[in-house]
Amino acid sequence: MFLARYTLLGLSLCSLLVPQFAHAQADRFAEVQITQTQLAENVYVFMGAGGNIGVSSGIDGLLIIDDQFAPLAEKITAALNTLQVGMPKYVINTHFHGDHTGANEHFGQQGTILAHHNVLSRLSENKSLNKVALPVITFDKGLSVHFNNDTLAVKHLGPGHTDGDSIVIWEKANIIHMGDLFFKDKFPFIDLDHGGSILGYRNNVSAALSLINDKTQVIPGHGEMATKNDLLKFKHMLDDSINWMRKEISLGKNLKQIKKQGVPKKWKNWGWNFISEDKWINTLYQGLM
Repeated sequence: MFLARYTLLGLSLCSLLVPQFAHAQADRFAEVQITQTQLAENVYVFMGAGGNIGVSSGIDGLLIIDDQFAPLAEKITAALNTLQVGMPKYVINTHFHGDHTGANEHFGQQGTILAHHNVLSRLSENKSLNKVALPVITFDKGLSVHFNNDTLAVKHLGPGHTDGDSIVIWEKANIIHMGDLFFKDKFPFIDLDHGGSILGYRNNVSAALSLINDKTQVIPGHGEMATKNDLLKFKHMLDDSINWMRKEISLGKNLKQIKKQGVPKKWKNWGWNFISEDKWINTLYQGLM
């Protein structure tokens, strides 16, 4: 009887807390506005909350790269419909994180989702996801999408931010979407628990730099629009961070000692609310030990 009473109490509390949690989630996105910037004749970038969305809009219809959080799906749809009526034919996921794939279930009902093999594997681990939220077409090294009078080259460069990252290049428009292989003027999140690699991340950024020129418009995973010089500065930060941490480790310093010292002064203002200086040091230490 005692156990039954507490079980009922627990169920009652859950019934109260779940709606509150759902309401809190809704409130979190209530004020988010989806802004759009035209980059070329058929290319736009949408910014809201979560990863930046690349958009191709034209004679062949709509294609989007990433789709932010699930509660923003209707707002994203409304923004797309200011360009042309209809749902995206294709959705490209740059990786599996929820701030880039949260609205997959919404857009996957009418569109085809494309991603690296490992994105399908990672998303499939979430048993609560509806099947329509999963990639239908997957690839290893990459593929080409011929759409709206351009060719979108989708490339997997190896483990970096996760084990399933892709960059997307509009060949004619000369625009690149970096996914989370680029956080503009910020320390990046490198998901070591899901196949991410510090050295791989740096090498992927280097490879992307070799594929673009000084006129390329760069869409970061997070942050404002950027240039090749911005991406090059980001790589310099990665190089300096890696070299600095390797030196500290070689001197026999432990994590506590390294944190007390802090990152080189030049990069101290690159910390932010998600990846602080402290978290960046943790990542570097864990990934390079």
